[in-house]
Amino acid sequence: MVTVVQLHPQNSAAALEPIAEGLAAPDRALLARALEFAEPLYAGAALSTGEPTWAHAVGLAGNLAAIGLDAPGRAAGLLFAAPKHLSNPEDLKSAFGEEIAALASGVEKLYQLRVATRGNPSEQNEVLRKMVLGMVEDVRVVLIRLASRTQTLRWFSKNKDGPLEERVSYARETLDIYAPLANRLGVWQLKWELEDLSFRFLEPELYKKIAQMLDERRVERQRYIARAIEMLSHELKISNVKAEITGRPKHIYSIWNKMRSKAVDFSEVYDVRAVRVIVPEVKDCYTALGVVHNLWQPIAKEFDDYISRPKGNLYQSLHTAVIGPGGRTLEVQIRTEEMHRQAEFGVASHWRYKEPGSASKGRADAAFDQKIAWLRELLAWRDEVADWGKSSRQAQADETVYVLTPQGRVLDLPAGSTPVDFAYALHTDLGHRCRGAKVDGHMVTLDTPLASGQRVEIITAKTGGPSRDWLNAERGFVKSHRARQKIRQWFNAQEMEKTIAAGRAKIEKELRRVGATQASMEALSKKLGLEKSEEVFVAVARDEINLRQLQGAVRELKGETRQVEKIAPAVEKKKKAPASRAGVLVVGGMEKLLTQLARCCKPVPPDAIRGFVTRGKGVSVHREDCPSLKRLAESQPERLIDAEWGKGEGSYTVEMSVTASDRRGLLRDVGDALAREKINVTAARTQNRDDLAFMRFTFEVTNLAHLKRAFAVVRQLKGVIRVTRG
Repeated sequence: MVTVVQLHPQNSAAALEPIAEGLAAPDRALLARALEFAEPLYAGAALSTGEPTWAHAVGLAGNLAAIGLDAPGRAAGLLFAAPKHLSNPEDLKSAFGEEIAALASGVEKLYQLRVATRGNPSEQNEVLRKMVLGMVEDVRVVLIRLASRTQTLRWFSKNKDGPLEERVSYARETLDIYAPLANRLGVWQLKWELEDLSFRFLEPELYKKIAQMLDERRVERQRYIARAIEMLSHELKISNVKAEITGRPKHIYSIWNKMRSKAVDFSEVYDVRAVRVIVPEVKDCYTALGVVHNLWQPIAKEFDDYISRPKGNLYQSLHTAVIGPGGRTLEVQIRTEEMHRQAEFGVASHWRYKEPGSASKGRADAAFDQKIAWLRELLAWRDEVADWGKSSRQAQADETVYVLTPQGRVLDLPAGSTPVDFAYALHTDLGHRCRGAKVDGHMVTLDTPLASGQRVEIITAKTGGPSRDWLNAERGFVKSHRARQKIRQWFNAQEMEKTIAAGRAKIEKELRRVGATQASMEALSKKLGLEKSEEVFVAVARDEINLRQLQGAVRELKGETRQVEKIAPAVEKKKKAPASRAGVLVVGGMEKLLTQLARCCKPVPPDAIRGFVTRGKGVSVHREDCPSLKRLAESQPERLIDAEWGKGEGSYTVEMSVTASDRRGLLRDVGDALAREKINVTAARTQNRDDLAFMRFTFEVTNLAHLKRAFAVVRQLKGVIRVTRG
């Protein structure tokens, strides 16, 4: 249990004992100096939560003492707000040295993360946890931050005058970011309190209900576990089993989490009280299990052998539940030292299978996992580490930086990344148009390496692309593989467009020379043994198809065209039927009625159609699903008339809307595609916005199949996003 210290500013001397527990005389003297330095500095000051800064500092240091942090770490906890209150930050370094000053400054830096962590979307939680670790050079900064958040939640629980929204915001942020970090670092003393206090603010009714169901106080549960450990230890000694036994009473949030995840009632949570038995060898595990079942009555169906059948994450242990002393349920876990080490520091660490989504996502970064394992071992072995600061900095060495967008979203990038990498990580087009950047509000060059916690804003041009200098490794503009790949793709696409344009120009010149400008490109492609016209353009531009081969194919194509013209009888072109009457037969014995195709929906055979008798303009023919027809039917249903398509030939005007990524030659490619389908385009309108092209084409088709072919060839074009009927 962490000691809570609440002091008047004049009682700084009384604060020393609880925060200096376990320290030698020189270290106690250091804390005494820190208290004397901080007391007048914090006098009358309060945090944004309303808590007095002095009381918060002393409570924070008490939390650090409870987890056994070293003297410099506790001193930095007392001085957490000093950088903000001192006019000259160098004064702190002069008074306490560079190590403590750096720790205090690191804590202040983490406080600035509240903009990113408050109200963040749940999918950002994992990267935010990594960011907290990635931003600091010393793990003690994270521990001070966890101790500080614990003290803040205690303040909220004792002072209920503040706004509820603030408490809920802090509680949600704690459960999303800080409690999982405490869990991963193995700081159990802080973890359970962070979770319970947050749960109390987020679900007050549930919290009270579970607290009432716990028919004993936490301290009483601890005494119960101590008694169970004593009994079990005695029986194991009789059986000559060497064992280390530890126990823990389950806290309220953990109980609720198990009830929720397993969908069980409180009476079915058998590990409200639990003990763990660690033995030397595997055979001792089963011997200890026999002792437990002989000592207490086992609960049916509550035994799991994860030694013979390990979990998918390699977790191994024996789990059983029994009716312990006094008729109360007790969970017992039995494992070897190696299994325990694997569970605590290896891939089977509790956080890997207890945190929602961690295991299922399958995205846990191996380097980050290794870093967490090292940090937890560092905490467990802190008494054996001679130079805490040096080891902590080594543990914190990371290959990732975490930077913020102007909206507070966090991006993780390779260490050494620049604003160009940041831009490409957000969006490829943003990277292409990147021309400048602001970091924390200040203009920087595009080759500036970014650091964790910085807020980056990209300045863009309306059009344009990347610079070739960005691919020069010596210039240092780009670090990430993604950015380098996207830049290369852009230049490759530009080269391909130039190649296609050059090939197209050569072919068109040859077609004009022999007078075959109407020749089909598909037919020419087949003559040359290729499938697509783009392949022909590229092959001609690269001289893979030489001029003689091209001329031969064009001559053959022209000869075949002439033969067809000789064989085909001369047919007088029929006069095109008026669009208003083309192929429409009005049902009801009134075939001679004047008809016109509605402009709002432009029906085409074999669309299902209906007629609407207008005043003075005959029958207006609509598609049955036309919104305009539905409105007319509601207001004047008596004017509706059945209609169907006749057998006559005709052409029909339709509209097609195209949305595509804007690029050079897009309009030309759409026009060529429609021309290949023998479609007569009568009007075209284009508009560009946000690097997208919005085009609307009006053209004539003979039937619905003709229209579908037009849609199909346009959809296949590069960059086309959506094609709809107008």
